[in-house]
Amino acid sequence: MKTVGITMGDPLGIGPEVTLKAMPQFRGGHTSFKVFGDPVLLKSLPENELVPVSIAGRTGKFNASSAGQASIAYLDQAMQAYKNGEIDALVTAPISKSHVHQAGFPFPGHTEYLAHHTGTKKCVMLMAGPRLKVALVTIHEPIARIPQLLTQEKIIDCIEVTLKDLHDRFHLKDPRVAVCGLNPHAGEDGLLGSEERETIVPALEAARKRGYRVAGPMVPDAVFHEAYEGHWDVVICMYHDQGLIPFKMVHFKEGVNVTLGLPLVRTSPDHGTAFDIAGKGIADPASMIAAIRMAIQLIGVPA
Repeated sequence: MKTVGITMGDPLGIGPEVTLKAMPQFRGGHTSFKVFGDPVLLKSLPENELVPVSIAGRTGKFNASSAGQASIAYLDQAMQAYKNGEIDALVTAPISKSHVHQAGFPFPGHTEYLAHHTGTKKCVMLMAGPRLKVALVTIHEPIARIPQLLTQEKIIDCIEVTLKDLHDRFHLKDPRVAVCGLNPHAGEDGLLGSEERETIVPALEAARKRGYRVAGPMVPDAVFHEAYEGHWDVVICMYHDQGLIPFKMVHFKEGVNVTLGLPLVRTSPDHGTAFDIAGKGIADPASMIAAIRMAIQLIGVPA
């Protein structure tokens, strides 16, 4: 039996609630679980599922700083379990970047943390849902920096990692990949921007020479409709909002964040900590359920 690890996320957010709401969906199947988190907030979990983690004896009550420390501690315990061969996949409930940075977290987010601890040099953020999959060349970067950050190497790496995991983990034998342009109308032959002509087109030509089948640069305002209609298996986007706005318009409740390129399967719900509704009992667990279900599928456990 394979085991999925789950980190509770920020204890002040909705991570504990959506985790507790999601777990009953999966008991009695072919998967076991280890949930790394606060023993007070997760006290209703069965003893065999809970891995209690506390910081300096603190449980149940948190401020911003201690919530950040706890979020990091849950991740550290989960990664140690992975290194010990105790878990086959990791599902991460949302953390607060502000809280973990207050606690000294040296990484922009989960992806960079996991890459560091697994020795992975090339990772890709994929958002996956029933109708759309989008992969990102750049992730959490200011819009003004995107043109300078885009390089042929980054684009080729994103294509390479995405295609490998679509083939190996999603079992798509010949994935249909569309690559977006950066500018309106994909630059309109240089009239609306030069990034397509100077960076994206050469990157795609180099990728094709390596044997990767990719189309583009595609006009961003048209390609998502084509993907929604089933013409593309994944759309590779140049920056965060280019991909996530159309994705969340379609898959706000059941979208899953998947980190490609890691040696372990990692998924996460596509929402944040939602501090405004935390503790009210009204958080929707649909995305957490989808994240756990996808982790189970990606490690090859039968439904």
